[in-house]
Amino acid sequence: MRKTILSILLLVAFMATFTFLPVKPVLASTPLPPEKDSELVEVVASGPLMYGNGVNPLTGLPESNPDDLMLPPALVSISTFPPSARPQSGLSYSPWVFELFIGEGMSRYLALFYGSYPQAATEGKEDIFSTTPTPEIGDPSIGPIRSGRLPYESVRKLYNGFLVMASAYSSVAEKLNDFTNIFGSDSSGAGSSIKVADLRSIADKYRGKTRMTAEALSGMRFDPQLPAEGKPATQIWYPVSLLNQVVWKYDSNAGAYTRWQDNADGVTFIQQVDRLNKEPLAYENIVILYAAHHRYADTLMDVDLMYVDKGKAVLFRDGQKYDLFWTTRSAEYEQTTGKVRPIRFMDANGNPFAFKPGQTWVHLTPLGTPLYETAAWETDAVKDVNLAWQEHKRSREVGSGFWTVDFYQPAIEPRD
Repeated sequence: MRKTILSILLLVAFMATFTFLPVKPVLASTPLPPEKDSELVEVVASGPLMYGNGVNPLTGLPESNPDDLMLPPALVSISTFPPSARPQSGLSYSPWVFELFIGEGMSRYLALFYGSYPQAATEGKEDIFSTTPTPEIGDPSIGPIRSGRLPYESVRKLYNGFLVMASAYSSVAEKLNDFTNIFGSDSSGAGSSIKVADLRSIADKYRGKTRMTAEALSGMRFDPQLPAEGKPATQIWYPVSLLNQVVWKYDSNAGAYTRWQDNADGVTFIQQVDRLNKEPLAYENIVILYAAHHRYADTLMDVDLMYVDKGKAVLFRDGQKYDLFWTTRSAEYEQTTGKVRPIRFMDANGNPFAFKPGQTWVHLTPLGTPLYETAAWETDAVKDVNLAWQEHKRSREVGSGFWTVDFYQPAIEPRD
């Protein structure tokens, strides 16, 4: 997705109206946006209120085209089932991806695009995705796109963006705002797609309605320096169901976690890549965000994200685990403007907690979901799905660095 570089961390002033908290200069492995792979740039601590000129407040990294930061975030509903939907196109460019349970053992992504828009593979590069949707070279698409879900509206509001989806049930659509429906089909049945050029055009239309400012997306603290008091985290297992298991493996060379997912068989774990560039999906920050889930039917549910005073979260970065808290409560900005800002993360004392500059993947997780360390295991050693499932969930080994998120499906509750 992006090559790792060595960046000298220096405290600099990008412009008079932007400030940074002081940091000690160190050498650190820090990722760059995809289009800046071969360039050396300085990456310094930024946020939670002020960011340097051209710095993306959702990644802490400079953008090659700062004018794109004036476009509102696009939030695209991306399918991950059936397995023919994989590999998806465009995810390696998404600063934030929210993964949520949608029922029947399946998950879906709400991928946020802000700043760097996806680019296609270069001419002449082998196209290994010719049998899957949107295999364009030189004319990139994002997808496959599927239907909208109730939690999308809260995320849209918090990130001041607009939705792109493939329609939604009427009871869901009536709860959503600022959305564009994309219709289409493909041979895999995975969903439709949208050209990047068309997505930019939609963003331009919303530019007048949603006037983007640095403050509107502020709240995140980024620092390449590793926070103290973390616990080893080599691997994260997030089994949504027997045939929907996600594994994040820490790659010390990339300084990020690479994503692996079973092929809906619980045995064959495949490294996930971006169809556009064949690069592995590698995210610097993996978040387990605990929130109240309300399941009204098998495939109808919502998640409480708005105006939460203090919720629990776990951050994995740089091969370490940190226990955090998150909030969307109204602070001075919200009270002054009447608007909301993105989810913010803090330590036990309420201080902003620094994420690593780069991309973030969020697993929206039901309250009370257990998280524990197990004995070390490898995905390629799994032969029997039922046996492996039981063994991994029963084993415990403190200090192993192999973490399990013991996901459970929320019970169906009456709807008011």
